[in-house]
Amino acid sequence: MKSRHLTASVTSAALLMLAAGCSDAPPADPTTGGPTPAVPSQPATSVPPPGTPTASTTRPPTVTSPPSSPSPPSPSPSGTADADTADTLRRGDTGDAVRALQRRLDRLGYWVGESDGVFGVLTEQAVYALQEAAGLRPDGIVGARTHGALDDGKRPDARSTDGHLAEVDLDRQLLMIVDDGQVSRIFHTSTGTFEHYTYQGRTYLADTPRGRWTIDWQVDGWRDGPLGRLYRPKYFQQQGIAIHGYPSVPPYPASHGCVRVTLAAMDWLWAQDVLPKKTRVWVY
Repeated sequence: MKSRHLTASVTSAALLMLAAGCSDAPPADPTTGGPTPAVPSQPATSVPPPGTPTASTTRPPTVTSPPSSPSPPSPSPSGTADADTADTLRRGDTGDAVRALQRRLDRLGYWVGESDGVFGVLTEQAVYALQEAAGLRPDGIVGARTHGALDDGKRPDARSTDGHLAEVDLDRQLLMIVDDGQVSRIFHTSTGTFEHYTYQGRTYLADTPRGRWTIDWQVDGWRDGPLGRLYRPKYFQQQGIAIHGYPSVPPYPASHGCVRVTLAAMDWLWAQDVLPKKTRVWVY
């Protein structure tokens, strides 16, 4: 099937395809803990040019028969929980031990924000990433095994060998910034669930497509999609798949196909101009 190039006269069907590829669910309702009732927003009035993938083929969103009731997602990768209690650090802790943890994570390349001695969301996200790189179950708790991974300097390896690019490891739920084969920054991410969802009577697969792509369009702000909002998205695939900020980045795949990071991480990526247009993105 030949890929289509969007023009100013894009059809509504093409708009739906672009939007359905990356349309994360709305944030949870704080009063119930469940999902906010979906009220699809209208697509943006300006239509982005499609991505320019380097892979040899493209494909539309997968449309299948209606799905069965999905089971709750389980953390990935599977591994051993860090259940030890001695010298354990977790979200809500403060003090010098937390500051030392943050500085060690930062030296290893895990993006932790400011080393302020407060074990908050960003520290927890960095711990998720370390645990994923070390093959531990990402629970965000720093016990004996996670301390061991810190001491051993566990870091993921890049697959690329030259140039500046982003690599997305779906199995380990990691987003890595890579320069000439060396990983410089590591983020926990949450990608597509690979479960089915229904939008306007059609059923799609929430997959993050593997391949080699290029960032070709971006929005510096919130963008309303048919199924939710995306913060400062950087689109790298012609179906509307993007790296973007989101309020919830759990330790398991949770998106409709996009690559989620925290709002603060997305601000840092923009501020440092880490992912300018034309940056290559490898998804594997």
